[in-house]
Amino acid sequence: MNVTKQKYKGRKFHNENCPQKVAAEQRGYAGVPASVRIAETSDIITDLPTDSLLKRIISRDNMNTAYFKVKSNRGAGGVDKMSVDELLPYLREHRLSLLQQIRDGKYKPNPVRRVEIPKEERGKTRKLGIPTVVDRVIQQAIAQILTPIYEPQFSEASFGFRPKRGAHDALKTCQRYADEGYVYVVDMDLEKFFDTVCQSKLIEILSRSIKDGRVISLIHKYLNAGVIRQGVFERSEQGVPQGGPLSPLLSNVMLNELDKELERRGHKFVRYADDCMILCKSRRSAERTLASIIPFIEKKLFLKVNREKTSVAHISKVKYLGYGFYRYKGKCRFKVHKKSLAKMKKRLRAITNRSKAISNEERPLILKRFVKGWVNYFKLADMKNMLRQLDEWLWRRIRAIYWKQWKKVKTRCRMIRRYNLPDWKVHELANCRKGIWRAALMLNQILTNKEIARQGYISLTSYYEQVCEN
Repeated sequence: MNVTKQKYKGRKFHNENCPQKVAAEQRGYAGVPASVRIAETSDIITDLPTDSLLKRIISRDNMNTAYFKVKSNRGAGGVDKMSVDELLPYLREHRLSLLQQIRDGKYKPNPVRRVEIPKEERGKTRKLGIPTVVDRVIQQAIAQILTPIYEPQFSEASFGFRPKRGAHDALKTCQRYADEGYVYVVDMDLEKFFDTVCQSKLIEILSRSIKDGRVISLIHKYLNAGVIRQGVFERSEQGVPQGGPLSPLLSNVMLNELDKELERRGHKFVRYADDCMILCKSRRSAERTLASIIPFIEKKLFLKVNREKTSVAHISKVKYLGYGFYRYKGKCRFKVHKKSLAKMKKRLRAITNRSKAISNEERPLILKRFVKGWVNYFKLADMKNMLRQLDEWLWRRIRAIYWKQWKKVKTRCRMIRRYNLPDWKVHELANCRKGIWRAALMLNQILTNKEIARQGYISLTSYYEQVCEN
């Protein structure tokens, strides 16, 4: 299927009982139900009247819930530079006209603001599209109503962007399959998934379950809203803008087609957003699976498989959601992947950079937030010994910060005397002519681990022992 053609841009969807063709259709007329036109079997799961879905989306309760969700998430403004704090006065003034435009199908979303953040691979970036705060509220309202409709359709093997499911559930499922003998993995990588989604195919899939044409039209408008990059408008004829509240749901709707195909073939698999792993019992079986699933992804879903990053490997050789796998006493266990560890140490170096202008009161708070978030994510992994070594390294970096701050000998004397050392020891330490890193090792006599903890710094090992789940 080709991407939506230019001649359909801006075209309104048909009115009920009108034989006009719909932009998302390739064959058939609008008078025929979407599920009959597109799917061999009916997949419509809602028996609501044609126009009731939009009414539920723009209902007062749903819009209020969406507003509070957007407000709690904060986030940067879009192309209109309106902040979240300015949203409520704007909605109070324009609420009625905004809802009427949505009802009449005349609402036109603003383009998203392009933001590029660096990826782990050098020179590569992840493209985000930041909608305006008003559009975020409307997208959130749509997602709140559509999520209960699509949740029953989604696979049990899908874990990304779904209620009461997360990365830990996906990892535990991988662990269970590995213990059952499925130890060879098809590590699938979809190249630039959010940027290459075929919008026509996505609209076709949405039309199977959504009978309200105005909702389909509104979603299509968001897909075609365009992008503002460095002040220049760019059309968005393909892809789903990554960064809005609606994009996670749309990505799951699209990739649910892949889930259904894998289930139909009887494969064991786990998918978190666009990160998919298919597990097999032998390398040969995994290679056959890879060769057979690529044509479906590229010819049926119009997505592109990254051949360089997609591979067949033993589960002990792969990285999934930041974790690695290993076998101990016949059971599959988790570990922190070396790339995740390197990324974490890079962040710790930035926080404890002694040339960075961070106060002694603020640095422990920044470090505590990062450590708690990181350890809570990797709490399934076996890493006690690794964290003990990291703690020693981290404490030494913190001592180096204090030593550099005590720049002059008289300052060092004054600070060291606080710890009730003999005068000869005070003068010996204060007049040390070693480098900062070497001097930091000597400071463990006064800045003990207990003293550093008293300053507000958190120990990775102690926090891990509180939350670990292995």
